[in-house]
Amino acid sequence: MPGQEKSRQDFTRWKKKKQPVHRTVSQICPPPRRPLVVADIRPGMENERLGVVRDSMFQNPLIVKAELGKPRERSCSLPGINFNYGLYIRGLDGGVPEAIGHWNVFKQQPTCPHELTRNYIAMNRGAVKAGLVTARENMLYRELNDIRISDQEERRQKEPPSAPPNVTFGIRSRPSTPFFDLLQHRYQQLWVQEQKATQQAIKLEKKQKVYLGKLYETRSSQLRKYKPPVRLDALWHMPHFQKVGPHLATFPTEADRQRALKAHREEYAVRQGTLRMGNYTHS
Repeated sequence: MPGQEKSRQDFTRWKKKKQPVHRTVSQICPPPRRPLVVADIRPGMENERLGVVRDSMFQNPLIVKAELGKPRERSCSLPGINFNYGLYIRGLDGGVPEAIGHWNVFKQQPTCPHELTRNYIAMNRGAVKAGLVTARENMLYRELNDIRISDQEERRQKEPPSAPPNVTFGIRSRPSTPFFDLLQHRYQQLWVQEQKATQQAIKLEKKQKVYLGKLYETRSSQLRKYKPPVRLDALWHMPHFQKVGPHLATFPTEADRQRALKAHREEYAVRQGTLRMGNYTHS
């Protein structure tokens, strides 16, 4: 039937599409891009230039521009296809067959006899006991009595002192930041408490302080307390405004007003300005 024939052809076509396509390495990994040359430049490209153009211009990474939609061209030329990258190591061990057949054992080189160190402390002690104190006598004594330090003593001197098992070397790590104390203003509260305790201690010290004898007033203390007299001049008023009372009262009571005027009169002598209401003349 024509319908069955058509479905069979579709199945065969689908089966061919599902078969894996085998690709070579050159198809998967394209060859590396080589540097640009003058022959590769076409009109409208980013690296098109006017005037004299040389191949060396496209080997400078500061001059070469990247083409639209393409990576930047490298200005270094690559070797040919037959070039192998990496370090070639020549096999000197014979490969796997020789490794399986026998094993090359490293032979230890013979060590030269170690010359023992001279024990100058013992030789100097012996020279002093023998009554030899000059440099020549010491040199002759060392030639006759050449004392050396044994290997065990030298090894014992070079060995580091044994540390206790529970010791920890290095710098201690910084303790973690107390965020909860910072958020709760704990340090501010401690500072306020310290200040209050300091004030209380100062007050107690003042109470317990004993004044010996009578304090006499000196001339400097009297001058410091002296207030120069102030001559009060009546303020000038226009004749037709003399019997008019104030329309604005800025003091709660008359006693407060008199108290403010008294304080102004006391500071009148040391203030600046026509009405003596400016800054103080001394600090």
